[in-house]
Amino acid sequence: MATIHELPRLPATEPDSDRSYQKLAASIAALITEGEFKVGDRLPSERALADRFGVSRTLVREAIIVLEIQGNVEVRGGSGIYVCAPAPGAVAPASAYTLSPGPGPFELLRARCLIEAEIAAVAAESRKDSDLDRIYSALAEMRENMHDKEANEAADRLFHLRIAESTGNSVLLQMVTAVWDHTKAPIWSQLEAHFHTPALRRASQDDHQRVFTALLERDADAARKAMRAHIERVISEFAQAWR
Repeated sequence: MATIHELPRLPATEPDSDRSYQKLAASIAALITEGEFKVGDRLPSERALADRFGVSRTLVREAIIVLEIQGNVEVRGGSGIYVCAPAPGAVAPASAYTLSPGPGPFELLRARCLIEAEIAAVAAESRKDSDLDRIYSALAEMRENMHDKEANEAADRLFHLRIAESTGNSVLLQMVTAVWDHTKAPIWSQLEAHFHTPALRRASQDDHQRVFTALLERDADAARKAMRAHIERVISEFAQAWR
């Protein structure tokens, strides 16, 4: 049975519960309300905001996404983030953070990197041939729907759930299902709208193939590393500069 091994050294989540992306969104919205940032102004860079509030850049990105959903800012690829005029009947900017309760996308991805890498290692040793058939079916469905984002995402989710299922541990399956359920939140969809591209889907397909090959060969260490590399790739893509 595989054990916890070489956990990835990813950026830590914020230790203070007040350092949530929701709280940060409210703080930035308050600056807009107070007039420090006016309609049409470009906000400081993510790095500058991170330094000002003493948080990570990924936390700033999540806060900006919340404000974008709220309609307080507009992200202009290659240009910056601009303050928008509030839409008629819009919720007060200081309440923007209430729209996205729960963990942020980067927190979810870091959790997945820890949990699913180990699950893949366990699956490599415990899977049955019938499990491989179901995992491969999801992998093939992803490939067949490369240009259909919604269908591709459904098959992607199924691929990961099938791997958890193949461990024979219902708790692990419940954990992976719960984590994936959080990706239905508006903040996740909005972030994906900026960074989830056909190129990322193709790269993910290759990543998934490497995971499957490791499962096929019953190579727990290779399965762990392949799954970790896959999710780290997604983290890297979502953290890159705005297009």
